Amino acid sequence: MTGNSPDALRQLSPNRLRLLEHLLRQQEQPSRAPLAVSLFFFSSDPDDRPGEKYELLLECAERADRAGLHAIWMPERHFDVFGAPYPSPAILLAAVAARTSRIQLRAGSVVLPLHDPLLVAEEWGVLDAISHQRMGMSLASGWHADDFVLAPDAYEDRKNILLEQLATVRALWRGEGVARGGPGGREVEVRAYPRPERLPDVWLTSSGNPATWETAGQHDLHVLTALLEQTVDELAGKVDRYRRALTTAGHSVADKQITCMLHTHLAADPDAVPDRIRQPLIQYLSQHLRLFEKFAAHHDIGVRPDAVSEQDRAVLLEHGLRRYTTSAGLFGSVETCRPMIDKLVAAGVTEIGCLVDFGLPADQVLECVTELGRLQALVRA
Repeated sequence: MTGNSPDALRQLSPNRLRLLEHLLRQQEQPSRAPLAVSLFFFSSDPDDRPGEKYELLLECAERADRAGLHAIWMPERHFDVFGAPYPSPAILLAAVAARTSRIQLRAGSVVLPLHDPLLVAEEWGVLDAISHQRMGMSLASGWHADDFVLAPDAYEDRKNILLEQLATVRALWRGEGVARGGPGGREVEVRAYPRPERLPDVWLTSSGNPATWETAGQHDLHVLTALLEQTVDELAGKVDRYRRALTTAGHSVADKQITCMLHTHLAADPDAVPDRIRQPLIQYLSQHLRLFEKFAAHHDIGVRPDAVSEQDRAVLLEHGLRRYTTSAGLFGSVETCRPMIDKLVAAGVTEIGCLVDFGLPADQVLECVTELGRLQALVRA
């Protein structure tokens, strides 16, 4: 074959054509920045002591800011002990903004269909201003029907509503007016204040659905994901699919961020880690399982929670523990976790969000944050 004429390209097999497209995309991309290491919070609170959770969160944020970590991520969760301390990421991140100076502030994730986009634009505009443009957010369509008592009519069409409301938020941040119905049936055009000095970075959250990755690419969004429902190899395939969608839609690939949340505990002594994490992680996974059972009880997904015995539950939890500690988490020391880091980078991940608050004592969580500072320094070097 000579040249790259259309006739020559048509002679390539589909596999060779995909390989050629992949190599061309790689050539178009400048050298990527080193992997960013961030903190992620998503604790359960079965004991209903949120004050202690917030004190630890703020102390972690200060330490992470000093240690050079990239960002701190807060979820949005409602009406359940799993994730109970985090109904309002904007409020918590405002507190973090007051105690830090450089770390990026991220929502992971704002469930946009639950909110009026006018209020989202205003509230997050405030956070952007008081943090001196450190704000960014990931958006989610939501999954648990009980959360939608806040917006019952939005549940069935929540994925489309997310995209419509994202367009509204971005328009408001650009200074455009939005028409709304006012009292007496009259139409009112409103604008949001304060507005960010530049459009903040926006991610789309995907637990593993390939279609969500394609949607992110089509709409020029970053991606926030996790290894809860996928392997690293499966993640790599979705990254490639995402980059194809970006290219097809005419968007840049090189500046896109792929953030992967990982349950994490690093210690100076890696031999201490297995005993430290076993019981807290099993309890954390148990809370997660009960939330899923609550979801399954109201949806026809082929699972009957009342048919799951305590023995079955114990087996599932042991399987989850084994999976997280061997292939879906970051446990050990800065040195022993390097193979997992390298695998994630090879898959296309640009940032890891290290979930550190899954039930460990405060001193061990803070030790982990210090070790993550060492990890960030190492990958930068």
